[in-house]
Amino acid sequence: MKYQNLAPARTYIEKKLRDKTIKVLFDEEKTKTEIARLVRTARESAGLSQREIAIKAKTTQAVVARLELGTDTRMPSLMLIVRLLKAANAHLELKCIFDKAS
Repeated sequence: MKYQNLAPARTYIEKKLRDKTIKVLFDEEKTKTEIARLVRTARESAGLSQREIAIKAKTTQAVVARLELGTDTRMPSLMLIVRLLKAANAHLELKCIFDKAS
């Protein structure tokens, strides 16, 4: 199935994101999705199952699954992310990107 013209949807989303509350919530979900992708990629690159990485990181398979699926309503702690990445022989590199002035 080919994509139809997405301009109306894009316009609608851009309009909604002008609302600061919606933008904050959207950015939080985007961050959780990026963290989930990061952890899953690291785990798979290390050839570990969710259970194996959980044991190495001293957490549970359920925590790893919720994090990777993005179904946890809470933002994962920085220490949990660091432990999971370390268990996959990876490390976290942080950087700060400033938004353009509005």
